[in-house]
Amino acid sequence: MTLHIARPLWNELTFELHRKTENRHESGAFLLGHRTEGERRALKLLYYDELDRAAYDSGVCILHADAFSRLWDRCSELEMTVIADAHVHPLGADQSSSDRQNPMIARPGHIAIILPRMAKPPIRRWSVGVYEYLGDHRWQPRGGCRGSTLKIGE
Repeated sequence: MTLHIARPLWNELTFELHRKTENRHESGAFLLGHRTEGERRALKLLYYDELDRAAYDSGVCILHADAFSRLWDRCSELEMTVIADAHVHPLGADQSSSDRQNPMIARPGHIAIILPRMAKPPIRRWSVGVYEYLGDHRWQPRGGCRGSTLKIGE
């Protein structure tokens, strides 16, 4: 499985996620796009605080149930699907126990991207965490930007 993100969309994602942290809290977004056999292509970003104004109030990313209703409505309007989510961590890009226990989309095959250092530039390609949800709170690391899963700029 390969997730393709065009360079301008990647730049927007990293810039906005860093800006939205206000250097105080995590921030996140859903990557919307299209999926084919073995490939996903990100075309649009939908930030958590656009779905739930209180998404960052606790310091970590939390979406309440009604945010998902808005997410599915937006996907339907755009004729797209959620192909991944991305959020920032204050230090590294390892999954926290909360990340592992609370996937944003709890369906096998979902991809979660973690950006280190609150997405503060420069973001080293090798430092980005990419994880595939296997179901039952199990995840498989997929190797960050140097692995074959995440392709930026193609």
